[in-house]
Amino acid sequence: MTPAERSAPSPLPDGTLEALRASVQHGLPRAIAELSELVRIPSVSWDGFDPAHVQASAERTAELLRELGVFDEVLVDRAPGPDGALGQPAVLARRAPEAGRPTVLLYAHHDVQPPGAESDWSSPPFEPTLRGDRLYGRGVADDKAGVMAHVAAIRALVETAGEPGLGIVVFIEGEEEFGSRSFGALLERHRDLLAADVIVVADSDNWSIDTPSLTVGLRGNATFSLTVSTLEHASHSGMLGGAVPDAMLATIALLATLHDADGAVAVDGLRSHEQPVPSIPEQRLRDEAGLLDGVTTIGRGELLHRLWAQPAITATGIDAPSVQNASNTLAPSVTVKISARIAPGQSPDEAFAAIERHLRAHAPFGAHLAFASVDLGAPFLVDTSGWAVDEALAAMAEAWGAEPQQVGVGGSIPFIAQLAETFPAAQVLVTGVEDPHTRAHSPDESLHLGVFQRAILTEAVLLTRIQAHGRIQADDVH
Repeated sequence: MTPAERSAPSPLPDGTLEALRASVQHGLPRAIAELSELVRIPSVSWDGFDPAHVQASAERTAELLRELGVFDEVLVDRAPGPDGALGQPAVLARRAPEAGRPTVLLYAHHDVQPPGAESDWSSPPFEPTLRGDRLYGRGVADDKAGVMAHVAAIRALVETAGEPGLGIVVFIEGEEEFGSRSFGALLERHRDLLAADVIVVADSDNWSIDTPSLTVGLRGNATFSLTVSTLEHASHSGMLGGAVPDAMLATIALLATLHDADGAVAVDGLRSHEQPVPSIPEQRLRDEAGLLDGVTTIGRGELLHRLWAQPAITATGIDAPSVQNASNTLAPSVTVKISARIAPGQSPDEAFAAIERHLRAHAPFGAHLAFASVDLGAPFLVDTSGWAVDEALAAMAEAWGAEPQQVGVGGSIPFIAQLAETFPAAQVLVTGVEDPHTRAHSPDESLHLGVFQRAILTEAVLLTRIQAHGRIQADDVH
């Protein structure tokens, strides 16, 4: 059945939207307080950070789910990654559906990015702070608000309609920000528990604070560490500089080859995805990114095509002598962290191979290159032909009072491809609580509380609609 042949979603029964809206409004202070509790737990999943905090975050998340009183089981589990080391704890819960009703899997993650330098924050990163209509803190939007959107939406559904008839599965991951290394093992171990007809991933963006988005395309990623070496040992820059290439010089020259004069990626073998995108004014991008006066954008083509459907390469970190500790020395080796975003339609293995070929072919002065910590994630395009997409768009329009946008996103959520491969019949919906000024992963990450409220209401309406859809389908069969 084509989208044109599908009937439009049925309207909600009289009074349902108003009842859900009132319940979400009444429960919002509690949801914000519980979100603040989670934010105060510094659950950074990266190596080098205390894993006890991630465990504490998982236990509190599991407690929130148990308090809902709707799940047959709630558990916290860890599984090994590809290297055999145990991953961070995930929280899983399941409620069986009534006969003929569908099951919905609700995904979010409770781990967070490192905060970076606290001096870069306007308030302490793990002390949620309200300024205006935004709540600030690391993980307050990405993605602990996603966790709380699920909890608060289920709570509103129960308060307005009683015991749910649809099946509900919750999967709150504990290491999404560290590459989801044990995600595949958790899927395999809990395949029966996680099986669902519809998958809602609450880890994306909205078009604005007034207009919701359903994400239908995501770039993939290839991240790795690159060490550039030119010398066996450090040497005096005055004695040998000008004849002996140092690793810093070689690294800077090599990184410069990754982009052309316009700032577009210049790596043969990296492809773009041809797709229509809406036009946005450059000033909107400048405002959202915080571009300084006089700094130009990079790349070519429509702005959103560059962000959604073209590759991007960024050097996100460098290990080299600091300015304070710099001496008049030729550095023998420099290590950089490279993050590449891959356009939909290209495999991450193919993309990484193209980048590696490029770097080896362009290594200046015969510099030696070593690659390590390679982490690959597949891009994803959502199949928008299913009925669940129609129900999600209807729920967004009802909750926000605005027509939703179907958008691509420049970021990556690689595990979605794993979910789709494990449950090929499930319909995937990518939603979120973020907005263009959230600053996820950055200092002063924040959550717009109006967006948070509307995201909770959207999910409560969506669950109501999916439950009704299942009942209608069952009635049609009989």
